[in-house]
Amino acid sequence: MSDKKATLAIEGENAIDLPIYSGTIGPDVVDVGALTSQGMFTYDPGFVSTAACESKITYIDGGNGILLHAGYPIDQLAEQSDFLETCWLLWYGELPTKDEKESFLKVITYHTMIHDQMTSFFKGFRRDAHPMAILCGVVGALSAFYHDSLDITNEKHRSISAIRLIAKMPTLAAMAYKYSIGEPFVYPRNDLDYTENFLYMMFSNPCEPYEVNPVLAKAMDKIFLLHADHEQNASTSTVRLAGSTGANPFACISAGIAALWGPSHGGANEAVLNMLNEIGDVSRIDEFVARAKDKNDPFRLMGFGHRVYKNFDPRAKVMKKTADAVLKELGVDDPLLAIAQRLEQIALEDEYFIEKKLYPNVDFYSGIILKAIGIPTSMFTVIFALGRTPGWIAHWHEMISHSHKIGRPRQLYTGPVQRDFVPVEKR
Repeated sequence: MSDKKATLAIEGENAIDLPIYSGTIGPDVVDVGALTSQGMFTYDPGFVSTAACESKITYIDGGNGILLHAGYPIDQLAEQSDFLETCWLLWYGELPTKDEKESFLKVITYHTMIHDQMTSFFKGFRRDAHPMAILCGVVGALSAFYHDSLDITNEKHRSISAIRLIAKMPTLAAMAYKYSIGEPFVYPRNDLDYTENFLYMMFSNPCEPYEVNPVLAKAMDKIFLLHADHEQNASTSTVRLAGSTGANPFACISAGIAALWGPSHGGANEAVLNMLNEIGDVSRIDEFVARAKDKNDPFRLMGFGHRVYKNFDPRAKVMKKTADAVLKELGVDDPLLAIAQRLEQIALEDEYFIEKKLYPNVDFYSGIILKAIGIPTSMFTVIFALGRTPGWIAHWHEMISHSHKIGRPRQLYTGPVQRDFVPVEKR
Protein backbone atom coordinates (compact mmCIF):
# COMPACT_ATOMS: atom_id res chain seq x y z
CA MET A 1 0.00 0.00 0.00
CA SER A 2 1.04 3.64 -0.30
CA ASP A 3 0.38 7.06 1.21
CA LYS A 4 0.28 8.64 -2.25
CA LYS A 5 -2.93 10.20 -3.48
CA ALA A 6 -4.37 11.29 -6.81
CA THR A 7 -6.62 14.33 -7.03
CA LEU A 8 -9.50 14.37 -9.47
CA ALA A 9 -10.53 17.92 -10.37
CA ILE A 10 -13.98 18.22 -11.95
CA GLU A 11 -15.07 21.53 -13.38
CA GLY A 12 -17.48 23.28 -11.04
CA GLU A 13 -17.09 20.61 -8.33
CA ASN A 14 -14.85 20.10 -5.33
CA ALA A 15 -11.68 18.11 -6.03
CA ILE A 16 -11.73 14.48 -4.91
CA ASP A 17 -8.72 12.78 -3.29
CA LEU A 18 -8.25 9.17 -4.41
CA PRO A 19 -5.81 6.84 -2.61
CA ILE A 20 -3.02 5.22 -4.64
CA TYR A 21 -1.95 1.67 -3.76
CA SER A 22 1.25 -0.14 -4.68
CA GLY A 23 1.70 -3.88 -5.07
CA THR A 24 4.97 -5.76 -4.57
CA ILE A 25 5.69 -5.30 -8.27
CA GLY A 26 3.77 -3.79 -11.15
CA PRO A 27 2.00 -0.46 -11.69
CA ASP A 28 0.28 1.48 -8.91
CA VAL A 29 -3.52 1.54 -8.84
CA VAL A 30 -5.88 4.41 -8.08
CA ASP A 31 -8.75 3.55 -5.73
CA VAL A 32 -11.81 5.14 -7.34
CA GLY A 33 -14.28 3.85 -4.76
CA ALA A 34 -14.87 7.38 -3.42
CA LEU A 35 -16.42 8.41 -6.73
CA THR A 36 -19.64 6.55 -5.97
CA SER A 37 -20.50 8.90 -3.11
CA GLN A 38 -20.13 11.77 -5.60
CA GLY A 39 -22.61 10.17 -7.98
CA MET A 40 -19.99 9.16 -10.54
CA PHE A 41 -18.39 5.96 -11.86
CA THR A 42 -15.41 5.28 -14.05
CA TYR A 43 -15.93 4.16 -17.64
CA ASP A 44 -13.65 1.30 -18.69
CA PRO A 45 -15.10 -1.05 -21.35
CA GLY A 46 -13.58 -4.50 -21.02
CA PHE A 47 -12.10 -3.52 -17.62
CA VAL A 48 -8.70 -3.24 -19.32
CA SER A 49 -7.60 -0.43 -16.98
CA THR A 50 -9.32 -1.71 -13.84
CA ALA A 51 -7.89 -3.85 -11.04
CA ALA A 52 -10.97 -5.72 -9.82
CA CYS A 53 -9.16 -7.60 -7.06
CA GLU A 54 -5.96 -8.00 -5.09
CA SER A 55 -4.09 -11.25 -5.78
CA LYS A 56 -0.86 -13.05 -4.85
CA ILE A 57 -1.12 -15.79 -7.48
CA THR A 58 0.18 -14.62 -10.86
CA TYR A 59 1.98 -11.54 -12.16
CA ILE A 60 2.30 -10.55 -15.83
CA ASP A 61 4.44 -7.82 -17.34
CA GLY A 62 3.42 -7.94 -20.99
CA GLY A 63 5.88 -5.29 -22.10
CA ASN A 64 8.87 -7.28 -20.89
CA GLY A 65 7.52 -10.78 -21.51
CA ILE A 66 7.35 -11.76 -17.83
CA LEU A 67 4.98 -14.34 -16.35
CA LEU A 68 5.42 -15.30 -12.69
CA HIS A 69 3.47 -17.79 -10.60
CA ALA A 70 3.93 -16.86 -6.92
CA GLY A 71 7.20 -15.22 -7.99
CA TYR A 72 8.56 -18.15 -10.00
CA PRO A 73 9.26 -17.47 -13.73
CA ILE A 74 7.17 -19.61 -16.07
CA ASP A 75 10.21 -20.86 -18.01
CA GLN A 76 11.81 -22.21 -14.81
CA LEU A 77 8.60 -23.96 -13.83
CA ALA A 78 8.17 -25.43 -17.33
CA GLU A 79 11.76 -26.71 -17.45
CA GLN A 80 12.15 -27.92 -13.86
CA SER A 81 8.68 -28.49 -12.42
CA ASP A 82 5.55 -30.30 -13.59
CA PHE A 83 1.85 -29.60 -13.84
CA LEU A 84 0.69 -31.03 -10.51
CA GLU A 85 3.50 -29.33 -8.61
CA THR A 86 2.41 -26.07 -10.25
CA CYS A 87 -1.16 -26.79 -9.16
CA TRP A 88 0.08 -26.95 -5.56
CA LEU A 89 2.07 -23.73 -6.03
CA LEU A 90 -0.97 -21.83 -7.35
CA TRP A 91 -3.11 -23.02 -4.43
CA TYR A 92 -0.65 -22.61 -1.54
CA GLY A 93 1.73 -19.95 -2.89
CA GLU A 94 4.80 -22.10 -2.17
CA LEU A 95 6.41 -25.13 -3.79
CA PRO A 96 5.67 -28.39 -1.97
CA THR A 97 8.21 -30.34 0.02
CA LYS A 98 9.07 -33.80 -1.25
CA ASP A 99 6.62 -35.42 1.17
CA GLU A 100 3.88 -32.89 0.36
CA LYS A 101 4.32 -33.49 -3.36
CA GLU A 102 4.22 -37.27 -3.04
CA SER A 103 1.09 -37.05 -0.88
CA PHE A 104 -0.56 -34.66 -3.34
CA LEU A 105 0.22 -36.85 -6.35
CA LYS A 106 -1.24 -39.84 -4.54
CA VAL A 107 -4.47 -38.13 -3.52
CA ILE A 108 -4.98 -36.78 -7.05
CA THR A 109 -4.35 -40.23 -8.54
CA TYR A 110 -6.88 -41.88 -6.25
CA HIS A 111 -9.62 -39.36 -7.05
CA THR A 112 -9.54 -39.59 -10.86
CA MET A 113 -12.56 -41.91 -11.00
CA ILE A 114 -15.99 -40.34 -11.37
CA HIS A 115 -19.27 -41.51 -9.86
CA ASP A 116 -20.61 -44.25 -12.12
CA GLN A 117 -24.01 -42.57 -12.40
CA MET A 118 -22.31 -39.67 -14.18
CA THR A 119 -21.81 -41.85 -17.25
CA SER A 120 -25.55 -41.61 -17.86
CA PHE A 121 -25.22 -37.82 -18.20
CA PHE A 122 -23.24 -38.27 -21.38
CA LYS A 123 -26.06 -40.24 -22.98
CA GLY A 124 -28.24 -37.13 -22.79
CA PHE A 125 -26.04 -35.33 -25.33
CA ARG A 126 -26.31 -35.77 -29.07
CA ARG A 127 -23.54 -37.85 -30.59
CA ASP A 128 -22.25 -34.82 -32.51
CA ALA A 129 -22.26 -32.50 -29.49
CA HIS A 130 -19.15 -30.35 -29.17
CA PRO A 131 -16.88 -31.67 -26.38
CA MET A 132 -16.90 -28.22 -24.74
CA ALA A 133 -20.69 -28.33 -24.53
CA ILE A 134 -20.41 -31.68 -22.80
CA LEU A 135 -17.67 -30.49 -20.45
CA CYS A 136 -19.68 -27.44 -19.39
CA GLY A 137 -22.58 -29.67 -18.44
CA VAL A 138 -20.82 -32.50 -16.65
CA VAL A 139 -18.49 -30.25 -14.62
CA GLY A 140 -21.47 -28.27 -13.35
CA ALA A 141 -23.22 -31.58 -12.61
CA LEU A 142 -20.44 -32.60 -10.19
CA SER A 143 -22.16 -30.41 -7.59
CA ALA A 144 -25.08 -32.85 -7.68
CA PHE A 145 -22.81 -35.65 -6.44
CA TYR A 146 -20.72 -34.00 -3.73
CA HIS A 147 -23.06 -32.39 -1.21
CA ASP A 148 -20.58 -33.33 1.52
CA SER A 149 -18.11 -30.59 0.55
CA LEU A 150 -20.08 -27.61 -0.73
CA ASP A 151 -19.66 -25.33 2.31
CA ILE A 152 -17.47 -22.67 0.71
CA THR A 153 -16.74 -21.09 4.10
CA ASN A 154 -15.03 -24.31 5.20
CA GLU A 155 -11.39 -24.38 4.04
CA LYS A 156 -11.29 -28.20 4.18
CA HIS A 157 -14.33 -28.36 1.89
CA ARG A 158 -12.65 -25.96 -0.54
CA SER A 159 -9.54 -28.16 -0.58
CA ILE A 160 -11.58 -31.32 -1.19
CA SER A 161 -13.44 -29.66 -4.06
CA ALA A 162 -10.16 -28.49 -5.59
CA ILE A 163 -8.72 -32.01 -5.48
CA ARG A 164 -11.86 -33.47 -7.04
CA LEU A 165 -11.87 -30.93 -9.86
CA ILE A 166 -8.18 -31.31 -10.72
CA ALA A 167 -8.31 -35.10 -10.46
CA LYS A 168 -11.53 -35.68 -12.40
CA MET A 169 -11.09 -33.12 -15.17
CA PRO A 170 -8.88 -35.41 -17.37
CA THR A 171 -11.38 -38.24 -16.94
CA LEU A 172 -14.33 -36.04 -17.91
CA ALA A 173 -12.41 -34.50 -20.82
CA ALA A 174 -11.40 -37.90 -22.20
CA MET A 175 -14.95 -39.21 -21.79
CA ALA A 176 -16.30 -36.20 -23.70
CA TYR A 177 -13.95 -37.12 -26.54
CA LYS A 178 -14.76 -40.82 -26.49
CA TYR A 179 -18.47 -40.08 -26.51
CA SER A 180 -18.10 -37.72 -29.47
CA ILE A 181 -16.45 -40.43 -31.59
CA GLY A 182 -18.65 -43.31 -30.43
CA GLU A 183 -15.98 -45.28 -28.58
CA PRO A 184 -16.40 -46.84 -25.11
CA PHE A 185 -15.18 -44.92 -22.08
CA VAL A 186 -11.76 -45.84 -20.77
CA TYR A 187 -11.25 -45.60 -17.02
CA PRO A 188 -8.10 -44.22 -15.37
CA ARG A 189 -5.28 -46.40 -14.08
CA ASN A 190 -3.57 -45.70 -10.77
CA ASP A 191 -0.19 -46.89 -12.08
CA LEU A 192 -0.04 -43.99 -14.57
CA ASP A 193 0.75 -40.37 -13.78
CA TYR A 194 -1.59 -37.47 -14.51
CA THR A 195 -0.76 -36.79 -18.17
CA GLU A 196 -0.09 -40.45 -18.99
CA ASN A 197 -3.57 -41.23 -17.71
CA PHE A 198 -5.12 -38.55 -19.89
CA LEU A 199 -3.47 -39.87 -23.05
CA TYR A 200 -4.33 -43.44 -22.07
CA MET A 201 -8.01 -42.56 -21.57
CA MET A 202 -8.02 -40.61 -24.86
CA PHE A 203 -6.40 -43.13 -27.18
CA SER A 204 -6.61 -46.64 -25.74
CA ASN A 205 -9.47 -49.04 -26.40
CA PRO A 206 -10.51 -52.50 -25.14
CA CYS A 207 -9.40 -54.21 -28.36
CA GLU A 208 -5.64 -53.87 -28.06
CA PRO A 209 -2.92 -52.79 -25.63
CA TYR A 210 -1.82 -49.16 -25.61
CA GLU A 211 1.52 -47.84 -24.38
CA VAL A 212 1.80 -44.14 -23.57
CA ASN A 213 4.72 -42.49 -25.37
CA PRO A 214 6.78 -40.69 -22.66
CA VAL A 215 7.75 -37.87 -25.06
CA LEU A 216 4.09 -37.15 -25.76
CA ALA A 217 3.20 -37.39 -22.08
CA LYS A 218 5.92 -34.88 -21.23
CA ALA A 219 4.69 -32.56 -23.99
CA MET A 220 1.11 -32.76 -22.73
CA ASP A 221 2.28 -31.99 -19.19
CA LYS A 222 4.01 -28.84 -20.47
CA ILE A 223 0.87 -27.77 -22.33
CA PHE A 224 -1.14 -28.14 -19.12
CA LEU A 225 1.51 -26.30 -17.07
CA LEU A 226 1.91 -23.40 -19.51
CA HIS A 227 -1.85 -22.82 -19.49
CA ALA A 228 -2.33 -23.28 -15.72
CA ASP A 229 -2.98 -19.61 -14.97
CA HIS A 230 -2.79 -16.26 -16.72
CA GLU A 231 -3.94 -13.68 -14.18
CA GLN A 232 -7.32 -11.90 -14.56
CA ASN A 233 -8.29 -13.06 -18.05
CA ALA A 234 -11.92 -13.34 -19.19
CA SER A 235 -12.54 -16.88 -17.89
CA THR A 236 -10.75 -16.35 -14.57
CA SER A 237 -12.67 -13.11 -14.04
CA THR A 238 -15.85 -15.04 -14.81
CA VAL A 239 -14.99 -17.64 -12.18
CA ARG A 240 -14.35 -14.86 -9.65
CA LEU A 241 -17.57 -13.06 -10.55
CA ALA A 242 -19.63 -16.24 -10.23
CA GLY A 243 -17.82 -17.11 -7.00
CA SER A 244 -18.53 -13.68 -5.52
CA THR A 245 -22.21 -14.67 -5.31
CA GLY A 246 -21.40 -17.67 -3.12
CA ALA A 247 -21.97 -20.20 -5.89
CA ASN A 248 -20.43 -23.64 -5.40
CA PRO A 249 -16.99 -24.30 -6.97
CA PHE A 250 -18.26 -26.73 -9.60
CA ALA A 251 -20.75 -24.16 -10.89
CA CYS A 252 -18.03 -21.49 -10.90
CA ILE A 253 -15.58 -23.64 -12.88
CA SER A 254 -18.37 -24.54 -15.32
CA ALA A 255 -18.91 -20.79 -15.83
CA GLY A 256 -15.18 -20.42 -16.51
CA ILE A 257 -15.33 -23.20 -19.09
CA ALA A 258 -18.23 -21.43 -20.83
CA ALA A 259 -16.21 -18.18 -20.98
CA LEU A 260 -13.13 -20.00 -22.25
CA TRP A 261 -15.16 -21.54 -25.08
CA GLY A 262 -15.41 -18.17 -26.83
CA PRO A 263 -13.22 -17.97 -29.96
CA SER A 264 -11.64 -14.73 -28.74
CA HIS A 265 -10.34 -16.50 -25.63
CA GLY A 266 -9.71 -20.25 -25.59
CA GLY A 267 -10.15 -20.95 -29.27
CA ALA A 268 -6.84 -19.46 -30.41
CA ASN A 269 -4.97 -22.73 -31.00
CA GLU A 270 -7.99 -24.13 -32.83
CA ALA A 271 -7.94 -20.98 -34.99
CA VAL A 272 -4.31 -21.78 -35.87
CA LEU A 273 -5.32 -25.15 -37.33
CA ASN A 274 -8.24 -23.59 -39.19
CA MET A 275 -5.80 -21.09 -40.71
CA LEU A 276 -3.42 -23.87 -41.76
CA ASN A 277 -6.33 -25.65 -43.41
CA GLU A 278 -7.27 -22.46 -45.22
CA ILE A 279 -3.72 -22.07 -46.57
CA GLY A 280 -3.82 -25.71 -47.60
CA ASP A 281 -0.37 -26.10 -49.18
CA VAL A 282 3.17 -24.84 -48.66
CA SER A 283 3.14 -23.39 -52.17
CA ARG A 284 0.45 -20.89 -51.09
CA ILE A 285 2.25 -19.54 -48.02
CA ASP A 286 3.73 -16.50 -49.77
CA GLU A 287 0.27 -15.58 -51.03
CA PHE A 288 -1.20 -15.63 -47.53
CA VAL A 289 1.78 -13.86 -45.98
CA ALA A 290 1.30 -11.08 -48.53
CA ARG A 291 -2.38 -10.92 -47.61
CA ALA A 292 -1.48 -10.67 -43.91
CA LYS A 293 0.75 -7.68 -44.70
CA ASP A 294 -2.00 -5.96 -46.72
CA LYS A 295 -3.89 -3.53 -44.47
CA ASN A 296 -6.91 -3.73 -46.77
CA ASP A 297 -7.17 -7.52 -46.57
CA PRO A 298 -9.17 -8.93 -43.59
CA PHE A 299 -7.06 -12.12 -43.52
CA ARG A 300 -5.03 -12.55 -40.33
CA LEU A 301 -2.29 -15.00 -39.48
CA MET A 302 -3.43 -16.75 -36.30
CA GLY A 303 -0.98 -17.72 -33.56
CA PHE A 304 1.35 -14.74 -34.01
CA GLY A 305 1.78 -11.91 -31.51
CA HIS A 306 -0.20 -11.61 -28.28
CA ARG A 307 -2.64 -9.11 -26.79
CA VAL A 308 -0.78 -9.02 -23.46
CA TYR A 309 2.83 -9.75 -24.43
CA LYS A 310 4.16 -6.91 -26.57
CA ASN A 311 7.67 -8.29 -27.19
CA PHE A 312 7.46 -12.07 -26.82
CA ASP A 313 5.35 -14.71 -25.11
CA PRO A 314 7.59 -16.29 -22.41
CA ARG A 315 5.65 -19.54 -22.76
CA ALA A 316 6.32 -19.80 -26.49
CA LYS A 317 10.05 -20.53 -26.16
CA VAL A 318 9.35 -23.60 -24.02
CA MET A 319 6.50 -24.67 -26.27
CA LYS A 320 8.72 -24.40 -29.37
CA LYS A 321 11.28 -26.80 -27.87
CA THR A 322 8.46 -29.17 -26.96
CA ALA A 323 6.98 -28.97 -30.47
CA ASP A 324 10.37 -29.75 -32.01
CA ALA A 325 10.76 -32.78 -29.71
CA VAL A 326 7.28 -34.10 -30.55
CA LEU A 327 7.71 -33.72 -34.32
CA LYS A 328 11.10 -35.42 -34.14
CA GLU A 329 9.71 -38.27 -32.04
CA LEU A 330 6.71 -38.91 -34.28
CA GLY A 331 8.36 -38.18 -37.62
CA VAL A 332 4.96 -37.21 -38.95
CA ASP A 333 4.52 -36.31 -42.60
CA ASP A 334 1.58 -33.93 -42.42
CA PRO A 335 1.15 -31.11 -44.97
CA LEU A 336 -0.42 -28.84 -42.33
CA LEU A 337 2.58 -29.25 -40.03
CA ALA A 338 4.89 -28.47 -42.95
CA ILE A 339 2.93 -25.23 -43.48
CA ALA A 340 3.24 -24.41 -39.78
CA GLN A 341 7.01 -24.95 -39.77
CA ARG A 342 7.47 -22.73 -42.81
CA LEU A 343 5.29 -20.00 -41.28
CA GLU A 344 7.35 -20.17 -38.10
CA GLN A 345 10.55 -19.70 -40.09
CA ILE A 346 9.10 -16.67 -41.91
CA ALA A 347 7.86 -15.08 -38.68
CA LEU A 348 11.29 -15.41 -37.06
CA GLU A 349 13.22 -14.07 -40.08
CA ASP A 350 10.96 -11.65 -42.00
CA GLU A 351 11.58 -7.98 -41.13
CA TYR A 352 7.85 -7.20 -41.25
CA PHE A 353 7.07 -9.76 -38.54
CA ILE A 354 10.10 -8.76 -36.48
CA GLU A 355 9.21 -5.06 -36.65
CA LYS A 356 5.56 -5.71 -35.78
CA LYS A 357 6.61 -8.18 -33.07
CA LEU A 358 4.42 -10.88 -34.61
CA TYR A 359 6.32 -13.78 -33.05
CA PRO A 360 4.81 -17.29 -32.84
CA ASN A 361 2.94 -17.50 -29.53
CA VAL A 362 2.05 -20.38 -27.21
CA ASP A 363 -1.18 -21.10 -29.12
CA PHE A 364 0.73 -21.54 -32.38
CA TYR A 365 3.02 -24.20 -30.93
CA SER A 366 0.41 -25.94 -28.78
CA GLY A 367 -1.83 -26.28 -31.84
CA ILE A 368 1.02 -27.93 -33.74
CA ILE A 369 1.72 -30.33 -30.86
CA LEU A 370 -1.90 -31.35 -30.39
CA LYS A 371 -2.32 -31.85 -34.14
CA ALA A 372 0.81 -34.03 -34.27
CA ILE A 373 -0.35 -36.15 -31.31
CA GLY A 374 -3.63 -36.82 -33.12
CA ILE A 375 -6.00 -34.76 -30.99
CA PRO A 376 -8.85 -33.25 -33.05
CA THR A 377 -9.35 -29.49 -33.08
CA SER A 378 -12.71 -29.85 -31.30
CA MET A 379 -10.74 -30.99 -28.24
CA PHE A 380 -8.20 -28.16 -28.20
CA THR A 381 -10.24 -25.84 -25.97
CA VAL A 382 -11.17 -28.78 -23.72
CA ILE A 383 -7.47 -29.37 -23.11
CA PHE A 384 -7.01 -25.65 -22.46
CA ALA A 385 -9.81 -25.87 -19.86
CA LEU A 386 -8.16 -28.88 -18.26
CA GLY A 387 -4.88 -27.01 -17.94
CA ARG A 388 -6.50 -23.78 -16.70
CA THR A 389 -8.55 -25.53 -13.97
CA PRO A 390 -5.95 -25.10 -11.17
CA GLY A 391 -5.68 -21.38 -11.92
CA TRP A 392 -9.45 -20.95 -11.79
CA ILE A 393 -9.62 -22.87 -8.53
CA ALA A 394 -6.75 -20.91 -6.99
CA HIS A 395 -8.39 -17.56 -7.80
CA TRP A 396 -11.77 -18.77 -6.52
CA HIS A 397 -10.16 -20.00 -3.29
CA GLU A 398 -8.17 -16.78 -2.83
CA MET A 399 -11.32 -14.68 -3.20
CA ILE A 400 -13.45 -16.83 -0.88
CA SER A 401 -10.66 -16.93 1.73
CA HIS A 402 -10.75 -13.14 2.14
CA SER A 403 -13.51 -10.62 2.58
CA HIS A 404 -14.95 -9.78 -0.82
CA LYS A 405 -17.87 -8.01 -2.39
CA ILE A 406 -20.35 -9.46 -4.82
CA GLY A 407 -19.38 -8.37 -8.32
CA ARG A 408 -21.59 -5.56 -9.52
CA PRO A 409 -20.18 -3.49 -12.44
CA ARG A 410 -21.91 -0.22 -13.25
CA GLN A 411 -22.82 1.24 -16.64
CA LEU A 412 -22.99 4.38 -18.75
CA TYR A 413 -26.70 4.50 -19.57
CA THR A 414 -27.55 5.88 -23.04
CA GLY A 415 -31.17 4.71 -23.38
CA PRO A 416 -34.42 6.75 -23.29
CA VAL A 417 -35.13 9.03 -20.34
CA GLN A 418 -38.17 8.34 -18.13
CA ARG A 419 -41.44 8.33 -20.12
CA ASP A 420 -45.06 7.33 -19.53
CA PHE A 421 -46.51 4.03 -20.64
CA VAL A 422 -48.93 4.20 -23.59
CA PRO A 423 -51.76 1.60 -23.74
CA VAL A 424 -51.57 -0.64 -26.80
CA GLU A 425 -54.77 0.75 -28.37
CA LYS A 426 -53.24 4.26 -28.41
CA ARG A 427 -49.89 3.39 -29.95
